[in-house]
Amino acid sequence: MRAECPPGACVCERDQLLDDPAADLRPLQLTRAEEARLVARIERVESYEELQRVQKAIRRNLGTVLTIEPGPNEVRTLRGIVIRLEDRPGLCRKVRQSVPAAVRRVLDQRPEIAWAILDAGGLFGAQ
Repeated sequence: MRAECPPGACVCERDQLLDDPAADLRPLQLTRAEEARLVARIERVESYEELQRVQKAIRRNLGTVLTIEPGPNEVRTLRGIVIRLEDRPGLCRKVRQSVPAAVRRVLDQRPEIAWAILDAGGLFGAQ
């Protein structure tokens, strides 16, 4: 189980989650070591299909959704792609920042994945 963050440093609602007997505790299972492994796994992604598998694994193992989609405005650079890890009780603020940052690094290194994300939305005519 993930170690408790210092008071005031995080908004993960860990105590409320632990007090609720019906709560989903999967986000608390992500220790700092597991977080580092997840970020390293994301950084090794080589294709859009592999990125989708990582998204499914995050949903299955943490109970949260990693959204990667074109932004609401025109996408001129990679910064126009919205990458968001859904807020979930028990999910540390640091994780909510490190996972999207790792995805952004992958998109910077492999622009073909970014093009596939744009194409999935029908940009290049495939749907």
